[in-house]
Amino acid sequence: MLDLDSVSVSYGTLNVLNSVSMSFQKGELVCIIGSNGMGKSTLLKTIMGFVHPRQGKIVLSGHDISQSEPHEVVELGVSMVPEGRHVFPGMTVRQNLIVASNIPRAKNQRQRNMERVLSFFPALKEKMDSLAGNLSGGQQQMLSVARALMQEPDVILLDEPSLGLSPIAIRGVYEALKAIRKSRPEIVIILVEQNAKIALENSDRGYVLEFGKVALSGASDELRKNALLREKYLGIETT
Repeated sequence: MLDLDSVSVSYGTLNVLNSVSMSFQKGELVCIIGSNGMGKSTLLKTIMGFVHPRQGKIVLSGHDISQSEPHEVVELGVSMVPEGRHVFPGMTVRQNLIVASNIPRAKNQRQRNMERVLSFFPALKEKMDSLAGNLSGGQQQMLSVARALMQEPDVILLDEPSLGLSPIAIRGVYEALKAIRKSRPEIVIILVEQNAKIALENSDRGYVLEFGKVALSGASDELRKNALLREKYLGIETT
């Protein structure tokens, strides 16, 4: 459904992604893990069209989106939940959700999608007329994911959804992801996480990025058993 073929990205003279190839199929939750500065967020921004590759190709359901702009990528069915819970703080929860659905592919499904996202995030149902800026960090993250879902995506990109959240809030976000997958089994979820343990526990497959290259890939269960990964990213010493 979504394929990256030898994608390279640079910021000026700094090479950030180097000939990265990945493939994502319908119904998968795939995690991208690695240390800070290894290109994880840049990968998502490149898929989304905020950054364009200097080499390589990105294909979504047969469409070459390598040089597409973000609004074009959204209309083709990709939505992003950026790092840092970007919501409109001076607008209510309801207004945030309505604004997110103001694109052609989603307008006609607004009411259905509103009911759906509130079933995933019942805590938001009680806050519909509250300002988004007054929500807790966990609630803002839920709203950020809900906004992306209001765009009727086929692919959703999540950038560090657990960052800065309490363990209870993190659990709530990942429980919601399970509910989303159950309700929409065809959706593709691409998850960038600094927390390798939680990423591998909640995904089907994973890629490990090191210095802008794919260092490891495979089923999440198998990656969790990998000696190098266990010591470097999971903090488990091997003997």
